[in-house]
Amino acid sequence: MKDNMIGSWAFIIGVVAAVVLGIGLTADYKKVLVWILFFLGLVIGMLNVTAKETQSFLTAGTLLALMSFLGLQVGVFTEAPFVVNILNGILTLFIPATIIVALKAVYMLAQD
Repeated sequence: MKDNMIGSWAFIIGVVAAVVLGIGLTADYKKVLVWILFFLGLVIGMLNVTAKETQSFLTAGTLLALMSFLGLQVGVFTEAPFVVNILNGILTLFIPATIIVALKAVYMLAQD
């Protein structure tokens, strides 16, 4: 129960931090915030997703990361750099979380 609460808070803090990153920070704070997002993503992947939620999380997390990446590649948001920063923050948060959950899923499959 406590792990789930920590993971839930990590998710909320991570999404808020991605939005704060979008507002625009100076280079010193931006580097720190990116690392915080990365580590929160690891915490989300390790603590927030149960075996029952794995499939749904992998689907949603992969789609969210993919759409964020494609949104950056299309270049629609070049006039709105804060959106680019938010999308980068979402990527920084969800890529490690999705990788951790995928590794846990593969491990569980290998055990069977």
